[in-house]
Amino acid sequence: MDVLTQFLDRLLQAVGQLFVNPFYYIGILFIVLHYRKQIQMERKLFHTRLHSLLNETWRTILWGWIGGIGASIVMLFVGVSIEADVIILLWVLTAVLVLFRVRFICLAYAVGILGIAQVLLSWLPSEAIQGAFPVFEIVAGADIPSLLVIVAVLHLLEGFLVGFQGARMASPLFLEGKRGQIVGAQQLQGFWPVPLFLLVPLAGGNSAGLPWETLFGSNLASGWTLLAFPAMIGFTELTISKLPRRQARFSASMLYLYGLILFGAAMLAHYWSPIVLVAAVLSIGLHEGLIRYNQWLEAKQIPFYVHSQRGLMVLSVVPGSPAQELGIQVGEILHKVNGHKIKTKTDLHVAMGLNSAFCRLEVLNEQGEVRFLHRALYAGEHHQLGIILAPDQEALYFTEHRPVHLYSYLRGKLTGLLSNDSTKSM
Repeated sequence: MDVLTQFLDRLLQAVGQLFVNPFYYIGILFIVLHYRKQIQMERKLFHTRLHSLLNETWRTILWGWIGGIGASIVMLFVGVSIEADVIILLWVLTAVLVLFRVRFICLAYAVGILGIAQVLLSWLPSEAIQGAFPVFEIVAGADIPSLLVIVAVLHLLEGFLVGFQGARMASPLFLEGKRGQIVGAQQLQGFWPVPLFLLVPLAGGNSAGLPWETLFGSNLASGWTLLAFPAMIGFTELTISKLPRRQARFSASMLYLYGLILFGAAMLAHYWSPIVLVAAVLSIGLHEGLIRYNQWLEAKQIPFYVHSQRGLMVLSVVPGSPAQELGIQVGEILHKVNGHKIKTKTDLHVAMGLNSAFCRLEVLNEQGEVRFLHRALYAGEHHQLGIILAPDQEALYFTEHRPVHLYSYLRGKLTGLLSNDSTKSM
């Protein structure tokens, strides 16, 4: 049996393992809960939905598979050592972490904790570990450099997905600014269930040798197999100062940087074990540092999604609406409607009422240049052409920017939303 035939046979077995793995379906359930919460928030703030639960779920699963296959091909040339017990332990640890913060679903935290725990256990006498608790033996035997490489590759994949899809997944929000002013914001967030198929050694196997050498030099000559590893990747970024596509590019560049640094640290840890602790701490610390860095940058910026003397700021556009048909973009400004200059929402409603069958718009783009748009109006269409405007001080609700817990996803009542005339959570 040649290598290709063996590979296809093992791949089919690994796919079967994936589909009977409950953790993969837990990841999909989390995706459904995530988009349900997002759509609930959109309906409350804007009285419409900007995303579809079904469309976003299947698209997320599809891109998770595409990304997983790509990452698996890369891992074929890396070569890792990982056991099924370690995968189960990582998922259990991740499930516990998610109870405190939803963003802890990222594998970087569980792998980092596992690496630190392994170093701490190595300081104990071996007889204290053996037979004490089975989990201790799993932790002690885990190949931390291999796990760190997986985290690094997943974040490189995440950087690609964020750069490619992040702007499309943006969701507009109303936030309370520093001085109590309600401002617009864009929340870029997405999670992907990624199925990995890892080439791992098989002790006592009789497989044919591989025609290539792996980077980690894993012992694959005596036997190898493919192991299904359902992983979750995701990001959440909030910006009040940048357009979604710019924030997506920035986030992607930070993820690339994180992935490359962690990959280098994992390689050093593979060849020199004292680096394991440093690499494990980097897995968590650098990940948190990038999040804090983005928050620090945003805190220094002037809000972008606010109205001005030039007109009304476009915060978002309803999919399939006349505004999308006209090509109106997030961040543009409604300057004139039917020849009348617009400064308030009242001005907009009055100007729209001047001609019930036709609408002429003058829109200022990002460079301040005027674009002239026109379109016929039809009965039943959105009263603002499907344009979601930045908030004014008469907005009924705004969102509270705070860490999200798993409980807020599981409960039916929408959390994190505040009334503009009250500090009580809805």
